[in-house]
Amino acid sequence: MASSVFHAPCGAPSIKQLECQKYVGLRPSVTLRFNCVKTKTVTTRRLVVTASKSHDGTTKKLGISDAECEAAVVAGNIPEAPPVPPKPAAPAGTPVVPSLPLSRRPRRNRKSPAMRASFQETNLSPENFVYPLFIHEGEEDTPIGAMPGCYRLGWRHGLVQEVAKARDVGVNSVVLFPKVPDALKSPTGDEAYNDNGLVPRTIRLLKDRYPDLVIYTDVALDPYSSDGHDGIVREDGVIMNDETVHQLCKQAVSQARAGADVVSPSDMMDGRVGAIRAALDAEGFQHVSIMSYTANISGAYFCILFWLHNQSYQMNPANYREALVEAQADESEGADILLVKPGLPYLDVIRLLRDKYPLPIAAYQVSGEYSMIKAGGALKMIDEQRVMMESLMCLRRAGADIILTYFALQAARCLCGEKR
Repeated sequence: MASSVFHAPCGAPSIKQLECQKYVGLRPSVTLRFNCVKTKTVTTRRLVVTASKSHDGTTKKLGISDAECEAAVVAGNIPEAPPVPPKPAAPAGTPVVPSLPLSRRPRRNRKSPAMRASFQETNLSPENFVYPLFIHEGEEDTPIGAMPGCYRLGWRHGLVQEVAKARDVGVNSVVLFPKVPDALKSPTGDEAYNDNGLVPRTIRLLKDRYPDLVIYTDVALDPYSSDGHDGIVREDGVIMNDETVHQLCKQAVSQARAGADVVSPSDMMDGRVGAIRAALDAEGFQHVSIMSYTANISGAYFCILFWLHNQSYQMNPANYREALVEAQADESEGADILLVKPGLPYLDVIRLLRDKYPLPIAAYQVSGEYSMIKAGGALKMIDEQRVMMESLMCLRRAGADIILTYFALQAARCLCGEKR
């Protein structure tokens, strides 16, 4: 309860009403009561004006000037304020020890949630996410068994709806991965540059619905190859580098022609970034960016069959310095973004590229990372949401500017306060 004290002549008429708006520091209620208290002097009496808090716990402004407020304080009429809270008691049995002579106590900067948030060095937002989406020719959405919550989306229906959901929570970047009918696959992957193929049609549809949507595409032959490889396979099993690059250039141009914003070669062929850049520029697509899978590391986070197929041209997971060789080549050839895949097992590589190169760094949180968190959550072994968010924050802390993640929609909903 706050009170204000003022002096008035003893002969002052009785006050029946007083507008509380004229006095600062009062906490008025519907009814104000004024008590006249005699002081030691005979000529004056001290009137203590007391008001209670309003219903919402706040104190209303009373409309008196700054000079009147200051005069009241100078006269000794100090408005009341809450007392200093008592020091919290330690539990019984706590030893009494002298304070350690520490000039630096880092815990001071994280002693409350507000201070902890104030000094947070790394932030996560939906704008950091690129949402990988699988598409197919059908109309129905087909669940992917090993990836709970993920589907092969019908390109005309389910895909459009999923993109709308993502945009509602601030995710405005997607990357497309097609499932091509087996009948259209060939050893040379010619379907990859069919201007009326699944990916170009999907790009045109999405750009028609959402012109400002940022569309990334995958540049590689594996979805179109009857051999299942990222490149053309010689009869002795060797992946042909230069011939594959020739096909990739045509694929990238086809995707750019359909409206892709960023083409993303994931094949790991030597020289493909420079060749794709030249092909795009020659066709008038200087504005289309290249996100290179710079450190595309084949290891246990992919299925064993995929790993055996790709170990001849994907990076060895035991290597660290090799990432610098790949990054240097990609940067010199015109890459706009450098990507590390997988993400969490290779935080050291992300940090290496972040420290060495000024280009934006992307990290791909692959299906193995996603499925492990989902499985742990389903078995109640971990808190799925907390582990999901921490894993994404770790990628950002290591230096990733953007993250390709199947958690994009779920994480964005958490960030926006909508939890599933």
